[in-house]
Amino acid sequence: MGEHIYKSHNKTLLLYHLVFPLKYRKKVITEEIGEGLKEICIEISERYEINFVEIGYEEDHVHFLIQSVPSNSVEKIIRTIKSITAKELFKKFPEIKVKLWGGNFWTSGYYVNTVGQYANEEAIRKYVENQGKPKEVYKKIYANQLKLF
Repeated sequence: MGEHIYKSHNKTLLLYHLVFPLKYRKKVITEEIGEGLKEICIEISERYEINFVEIGYEEDHVHFLIQSVPSNSVEKIIRTIKSITAKELFKKFPEIKVKLWGGNFWTSGYYVNTVGQYANEEAIRKYVENQGKPKEVYKKIYANQLKLF
């Protein structure tokens, strides 16, 4: 299934599939913005105990397969990713702000699912990959291995 994270007194394997829609479901993610998003996420993974196993997008929403540790609640992971990516994307691509009318990149909502009893890592990877209809719409921009923190 994947690599466990070993800490001083515990061993965990926590994987989350997150989907974040853009504000107003506006179709603003281009290849250039997708590449910028990937770079920001890699920087997040270097500063926080949030490992991006896979990132993919369609023009109006983004899928993440995330590995983290128990001390990071799902809500904290979501807040961290949404706030940092929005701030940094607006800095790198100021034209996005005009298209989104009010300064918010993401909607307040999200979808989250855990990899576990009802789904495994490979099933979720396939689900994430197969979201785009037609197939050319979904752009996988990043794939990484599970890792130990």
